[in-house]
Amino acid sequence: MNTTKMPTRFSTYYDYDYETYSPCTMESAKNSGERFLPVLYTLVFLFGLPGNVLVLWVLLKYRRLRNMTDICLLNLAISDLLFVISLPFWAYFAANQWIFGNVFCKIINAFYVLGYYGGIMFISLISVDRYFAIVHAVSPFLKRTALHGFISSIAMWCIAILASLPTLIHTKAVNVEERIICHSFLSGESSLKWVLGNIFKDNVLGFLVPLVIMIFCYRNIVIILLKNKTNKHRAIKVIFAVVIIFLIFWTPHNIVLFLVSLKQLQVLSGCDTQNKLSMTQQITESITFVHCCLNPIIYAFLGQKFRSDLRRLLRLPSIFGYKAHNKGLFTSREFNTSMRSQSSGDHYSSTLM
Repeated sequence: MNTTKMPTRFSTYYDYDYETYSPCTMESAKNSGERFLPVLYTLVFLFGLPGNVLVLWVLLKYRRLRNMTDICLLNLAISDLLFVISLPFWAYFAANQWIFGNVFCKIINAFYVLGYYGGIMFISLISVDRYFAIVHAVSPFLKRTALHGFISSIAMWCIAILASLPTLIHTKAVNVEERIICHSFLSGESSLKWVLGNIFKDNVLGFLVPLVIMIFCYRNIVIILLKNKTNKHRAIKVIFAVVIIFLIFWTPHNIVLFLVSLKQLQVLSGCDTQNKLSMTQQITESITFVHCCLNPIIYAFLGQKFRSDLRRLLRLPSIFGYKAHNKGLFTSREFNTSMRSQSSGDHYSSTLM
């Protein structure tokens, strides 16, 4: 049996038809990918790079990484930057072939996979950080210091590395049908198990676990907000926006991954089905890429303190149409302070990061 290859963003558009044990060439998927993938990868790179660079710049220049919130935002921006840096290489590869050699194939793939899993890990960690900052704001035993942020970040990166390791080990640049590709390869009977295991890992670790964490954390935050009589509507809208955006950008791709696993198990069969799955996977996976462009906005730029620091950095009187006194989304630290002041009769801050 031929080498089994996990369908991913850099698919070779060549798979194996298990019914006939013959090559299944997917020209329609190949032509579709060559047309729109380079354009989309380039656009995500152009929009994602400056936003995440600004987040890093503001955090390092003004915030000094004094608490867990700043550490989480820093690492989310680093994850997104690793991801977007890899996209120009995949854009060229999608339109032509891999020309950057075997070593760079492994390095760029490491950037992509670590950025992918790192982003998911730190989105989950930010949800947990907000949960403790708001739901347990008055607890003297739950201090969210920079040290806790560093320790939590190291743990998240370890999980991301472990999740990425199997793919990184089996990634290499090879010549397939007169085209050099950078891809993950595994031969033999274990190949199918590896592909299915990888899909299962992406579905569970990359989607279901973060979704459960977000729903649990934000549900409890909303309960606390609803108990407050003032300035709660904007924060609740933001929370719903964060969860809905996550669902919109990640659910379609994970559904397609599940269908791909059914194809691998021969529940779904045929070259036509494989072609449609490959094209759909290209589209849905590309949709997930846009999330790294939105992360700086929904997790940083809308925070009042961050906007203020960004205005100082860019020397602008206002940004995004906000005035100095206007508050958008509050940071965990801002809400934590307001929660403590509430015990003395003060109102909530009207902003949530």
